Amino acid sequence: MKIWLNRASVPVGLCVFVALLAQVPLLHNPTFYFTDDSAAQFLPMWHRLGEQLLAGNWPPLLDNDAWMGGNLAAEALFGVWNPVNLANYVLVAGLDDLALAATVVKTEFLVLLALGVYLLCREYGAARWAGAALAVALPFGGFTLYFQASTWVAGLMAFAWVPYVWWSARRTARGQLYAVWPFVFGALCVTNGNPYGVLGVCAVLLGLLLEFWLRKDKRAVYRVLLVGGCVAAVVPLVFLPLLGASTVGLRTGKELFNLGQLVPAFTDLLNLSMPSHLPSIRTFNPNAFRMTVPATYFAWFVLPLLAWLDFGVLRRRWRELTAAFVVAGGYLLLSLGPSNLWMFRWPLRHVESLFLALAVLTAVLLSAGLRTDRLRLRILATGGILLLSGYLAFAAWPKISLRHLFSLALLAGLTALVVLAARRGGRWTGRLSAAVLCGGTAIVLLLQTTWQPYNADVAGYRFPQSTDQLHEQFAKRYRGTTVQIADRGLPGPNGENRDLLFGNMYAAAGVPTLTAYTGMGFKPLHKALCLTFYGGTCRKAYPALFQPTESGRSLADLLRVETIVVQRSLFTTPEVKAPPIPGAKIEPDPLAGLPEPSYPPVVYPGWRVEESNDAVTVLRRIQPLEWSEGRLSQVGAGVRIEADKMAGQRTELVRFSRSGPVESKAELTFARLNWPGYSATVNDQPVAVRNGPAGTVVVELPAGVRSGELRLHWDPPGFKIGIGSALAGLLAALALCVVQFRSRRRTAGDGRFGGFR
Repeated sequence: MKIWLNRASVPVGLCVFVALLAQVPLLHNPTFYFTDDSAAQFLPMWHRLGEQLLAGNWPPLLDNDAWMGGNLAAEALFGVWNPVNLANYVLVAGLDDLALAATVVKTEFLVLLALGVYLLCREYGAARWAGAALAVALPFGGFTLYFQASTWVAGLMAFAWVPYVWWSARRTARGQLYAVWPFVFGALCVTNGNPYGVLGVCAVLLGLLLEFWLRKDKRAVYRVLLVGGCVAAVVPLVFLPLLGASTVGLRTGKELFNLGQLVPAFTDLLNLSMPSHLPSIRTFNPNAFRMTVPATYFAWFVLPLLAWLDFGVLRRRWRELTAAFVVAGGYLLLSLGPSNLWMFRWPLRHVESLFLALAVLTAVLLSAGLRTDRLRLRILATGGILLLSGYLAFAAWPKISLRHLFSLALLAGLTALVVLAARRGGRWTGRLSAAVLCGGTAIVLLLQTTWQPYNADVAGYRFPQSTDQLHEQFAKRYRGTTVQIADRGLPGPNGENRDLLFGNMYAAAGVPTLTAYTGMGFKPLHKALCLTFYGGTCRKAYPALFQPTESGRSLADLLRVETIVVQRSLFTTPEVKAPPIPGAKIEPDPLAGLPEPSYPPVVYPGWRVEESNDAVTVLRRIQPLEWSEGRLSQVGAGVRIEADKMAGQRTELVRFSRSGPVESKAELTFARLNWPGYSATVNDQPVAVRNGPAGTVVVELPAGVRSGELRLHWDPPGFKIGIGSALAGLLAALALCVVQFRSRRRTAGDGRFGGFR
């Protein structure tokens, strides 16, 4: 028991320390973890997903009230098959403050990441103090903190599992761990739905294959291959819906080009220890030529301690460190570009995986102890490295020279303390070194979040944080399906917080809306109302709602719209069209023939002005819609609806009867988007489902059927294949465990689990 507690003390202390450090950014910016995509996309939808789970809707694959953003299976990044994610969504639904919820969940994954890095470093023989130092540093690297933790949280949630996959797969290959563990960690990584996580799993498994092949350990190679196959079986469950929906999605091209956006230069990666360095990387702002955050920063001690490390360790152990070299080399190349490589955009996203491999190598080097011979030469070398780092930071932005000078002085002082601990620490060398290394990381974190309290390279949403406030402010005013005719980039006297919301914030407010955030998109609806990915529209979307469609009804009727919110400044500000991208295909404007709308908006028959102020005009439908329990919006002539009810988000049941002749077909239109995967039956006989106006679902009642029940159901493309494949992967992993267990019994006493024989 005492030995176990002694072993657990370092990882437990590490987790507590990282959790405390995760609160440091909040000292200068209380909404640090609630910005950009975290505010517009993730947190509000997490809240909606948590509510669905609490209501018994599992798995939450479809949210009709989010429209273009409602195909949760195809959006993938919400990780609806990941049990850890789902537990967190329930937690978020129970918290009123979205910024607080973001802090809790992101702190959890920063801690998970730190513990995974520690276990991985220990697996490669690093000392506990060295592994802890790198485990504390990596979660607070510039990109991980300012991009993944602050905004692109799906990347953080996937990346946090990669060290566990690496650690568990290597231990399994060596016969020290049951095969179910790398499968579990691999499945947790894959089911997050982030392709960068899948790439990370592939990279570490490839590295391990090469490592054990070079060590001529065929049995270990077979183990890695078998474990990799089990994890790969989970991939169809997550990504087949994405591929299936790509036929109607907006992001369907296989891209290979370089615009230079978020592409770091080699000198930026070289200066990974300078706290004040702001890399000269092109961001989303076309007028910016440098970043506002230290995105390529890794750890303060990596470069300053280079002259004191014994690199002979890497030469002597190169075979068993092959995986780390492979991962580092591969991600170094990916980090340098191109900007768009298939579904992998913005090479800066690869930097943290590069740093993970460097963390393993650095921990191994530190564990061998610092060399303190040739003291004068090493001091001169360290001075040269620091001066070069300082110059690169100065060259990137001379205006903040005082910060660069302070950073140089800090690095020099901390490095001297580490060297002093190595020379004079004796039996306390490891603990003293860990104290300086981890303490230095904390000081640098405090400095950086003081100098750069928020990431100005991404969208700075200022949404309300309280879900109770959102319900009070919006749900009581905007009832039923709501269309917002607005543009986030336009000024307004009340901003976004009183009358307008963008992204998925209406999901947190409990308002069904066509203008939700989407990473996938839906082309027919996008073209019909010129919708943007964050929920904005053009001004002609207003008259487009009321134009008769080929079915004779307006889109407002077919989509069951009950509330329309019209932004004043969208109509009173001169329209500025972005210049076309050179070489890009110019699509015809589907709304070109519509009249130019005016403000105040024309009030069409059946509608009235509910309220109007200096920011918006809100219009409401006068008469209530029929079939309030379902999403049916139009029926063919002679069809009488007796009942229309939804059985969850994916299924709808309609009881009908027909009067008069029934020799011809009749159509029912539903206020649903016709995502690939819909099927319908009438009295248990399959019937056709097709696209209606704006991509709505249209079902044909067959000729000759006078009455019966229509069942409309949606499953994501590859739904059954994905579930079967994932279950097969799990069963295979369990079978491997049985083989290991039996092998262990045959080889009892040698301290190993044995292999797959």
